[in-house]
Amino acid sequence: MKRSSIRRGVGYVLVFALLVVLGVLVEVPAEGQGAGGEDPLFRVEVDLVLLNVAVTERRGRYIRNLDPSDFRVYEDGIEQTLATFAEGNQAPRRLSPAGDRAAAVIAPSKPAAIIAEAPDTSAPADLSLVGTNVFVLFDTSNFMYRSFVYAEDAIADFIRGLDGADSVAVYGYSRNLTRHAPLTNKRWDAIRGLRLAVAGDETALYNSLLLTLRDAAEVPGRKVVIVFSNGPDSASAVAPDDVRALAEDEGIPIYVISTKEVNKDPISRNVFRRLTQSTGGRAFFARSWQKQAEAFTEIREELGSSYTLTYYPQPNPNRGWRSITIELAGDELSKHRIRTRAGYRPKL
Repeated sequence: MKRSSIRRGVGYVLVFALLVVLGVLVEVPAEGQGAGGEDPLFRVEVDLVLLNVAVTERRGRYIRNLDPSDFRVYEDGIEQTLATFAEGNQAPRRLSPAGDRAAAVIAPSKPAAIIAEAPDTSAPADLSLVGTNVFVLFDTSNFMYRSFVYAEDAIADFIRGLDGADSVAVYGYSRNLTRHAPLTNKRWDAIRGLRLAVAGDETALYNSLLLTLRDAAEVPGRKVVIVFSNGPDSASAVAPDDVRALAEDEGIPIYVISTKEVNKDPISRNVFRRLTQSTGGRAFFARSWQKQAEAFTEIREELGSSYTLTYYPQPNPNRGWRSITIELAGDELSKHRIRTRAGYRPKL
């Protein structure tokens, strides 16, 4: 064998190994294709995008019984085709297959075309997933000494009132994250874990919230994170924007119930608003335990009244931040308010 052929073969192996490390699949030209043939195709898989969508009238009452045809979903201004649709805790129903979607995105400075593809849909998606996976992140720092019992009671009542299809996990945080109860549909197990929590130490909310989001991201189906916070973060190494970015990309709404101690800190208050608004959740600033209980009740109602929409993205050359907007069809429905995540960054 000629030395040039050996060097060429070694070169192909090294290039392929590098692309595998980078997580990119390569489609090599057919044998015998000359220098004048088509460029190699670099393929990247685009995951299913899941949206939790709350629709309310101006006074805040939830709008129910909408149909898939009532929604228009746009990603970077490109209208999307819904793959599944569900209201509340109903089982999602398939609307249409993703189909064969592939469009070349040719960058002038690059010799190869990049192909964005939807996953193979020959096997049906698991549409048996019902209910919401609820992760409760409970402040157990030294800010909680005076109101610990009241907060525990409010969380326990929230857990008892969840829909039977929902699962719940209870985490506590001070300087470190403690997983008091893993995700379960057994209410007593979750409440028993909650009652084992003790108060003390400094507050590392953003560290703990990031770890909670990572746990939630491993669970299929719809999920939310509910934070009960009684004081500003004093010990985290993670920036709030890093937490927000992960929640946006994973499609996990964050709800925050903040007590009077946080209201004394405008920085934390503004961070909570950004975290919740960009992910499709809500922030509640409740000064009394009665208001905190009301906030939990409202979150529970929203979980049972929201819609879950999914779609496989249409071909889009944007490999960075993709904005998501939703509209309701018709003049009457267009008056309502919609809340969902602002967008995401595709996993390439």
